[in-house]
Amino acid sequence: MKFLQPRSLMGQMLLAVAVALLLVQGLGAVLVYRAQREGYETGMLNAAAFRLIAETRGPQWVARKLRKQDDAPFAGPAPRGFPLEFSTRLPIGAGEVRDERAQSRLSDILRDQDFPDSDVIVVHRAVGEDPVARLGMVMRGRAHHLEPEEIAESMDDHLLVVAVRPKQRDNWMIARVRTPRAMNILLMPIVLQTLFIYVVLVGAVALILRRITRPLAALTNRVERFSMTQDADGQLEPSGPEDMRRLIVAHNAMEARIAAMLDEKDVMLGAIGHDLKTPLAALRVRIESVQDEAERSRMAMTIEDIVRTLDDILSLARVGRPSDPRERTELSALVASVVEEYEDLGNPVELGDSERIVLELRPTWLRRAMRNLIDNALRYGKNANVSLKREGNLAVIRIEDVGPGIPEDTIDAMMDPFTRGDPSRNSLTGGAGLGLALARAVAEQHGGALSLSNRHAADGQVEGLTARIAIPIG
Repeated sequence: MKFLQPRSLMGQMLLAVAVALLLVQGLGAVLVYRAQREGYETGMLNAAAFRLIAETRGPQWVARKLRKQDDAPFAGPAPRGFPLEFSTRLPIGAGEVRDERAQSRLSDILRDQDFPDSDVIVVHRAVGEDPVARLGMVMRGRAHHLEPEEIAESMDDHLLVVAVRPKQRDNWMIARVRTPRAMNILLMPIVLQTLFIYVVLVGAVALILRRITRPLAALTNRVERFSMTQDADGQLEPSGPEDMRRLIVAHNAMEARIAAMLDEKDVMLGAIGHDLKTPLAALRVRIESVQDEAERSRMAMTIEDIVRTLDDILSLARVGRPSDPRERTELSALVASVVEEYEDLGNPVELGDSERIVLELRPTWLRRAMRNLIDNALRYGKNANVSLKREGNLAVIRIEDVGPGIPEDTIDAMMDPFTRGDPSRNSLTGGAGLGLALARAVAEQHGGALSLSNRHAADGQVEGLTARIAIPIG
């Protein structure tokens, strides 16, 4: 049932238009059918009244009426009738329902023709349910050499049975009028007409919507691509209606301005990095002349802390516009190589379960994200366990420690820049608080996400923190 729940703008608008048209056309078709059917029923009542009146007025009245075309008893295809029947029995069967509305209309017709005041009964039957009509159809079919199938088909036609008994008489005059064939088939032309109008209108609306939604879809794709690359190349040509053209032109101008601002930012950051790293390098040389070894060591650590913070700031600012292309990489090998770097240095980092997963990514950036997470695990949890698994369409890297975890109400805030669990900014306890922010930016750069969660023991106590990088495969 997805076609009843379209997600695109064009699909939703077409569905709304289609439903509205279906309701309007359906209502119109019902009204037209009822009007035409009422016209035929009026003709049938007039035909029955004509036969009843003719029986009481004589052949001269009939001839006079037939010569006057403007005074014809009914319009449209002539209803087919049967000879009048005279009976003393009530002309209504068990379970049959009298048509009160038709009785009232017939009484009005007879009254207008000065017919004697009478009791009137009108019922509806199928031809095959009425003995007189059934016999008449059989005899008529034989006279016209009709096939048995044709005669049997006529037995389902609608039959109007009209019975009138003047007040001064005991006998009922019964007239039977069969529905003209045109009435039996008038529903199909109405249905076909409705479907034709429906298809034409929906088709016209679809063409108009397509002219609007095609450039809108192209603009959506362009916005998504620009959000990933921030590259102003390949802008859209204005197309579609005037409003859509203006929107595309405005978007192109906005893209160009954003790209120019990002270029200016990169130039500014490069200048800042150069201007700051040069004097820091000079300071490293000058501190060698300091005689106090403890003081010299503290000064060197301060310089290294400034350099790391500067590198993190520059990296975080540039992660949204990476210059290196994606490479097809075996992620399991990359994870193992990062773990080996720490093992070679004697750090308590272990490689857990790992599956072979190959995908396109930026290895340098992902290495840095993993290092930041492992450094945090070592700093606060004293050890780190790294694993790689496939979960559906995601490659998931987990880095687990056995530290105190993070308060639940601060987990999301911990991934913001310059936010740290330890409020101090001592290099021994964790730098400026950019590691998690950079790791999250790298994960988002690859279309994935970084999440943090505490692990709990059976008694509910926190037994460590799990950092999870999930990257889409393919």
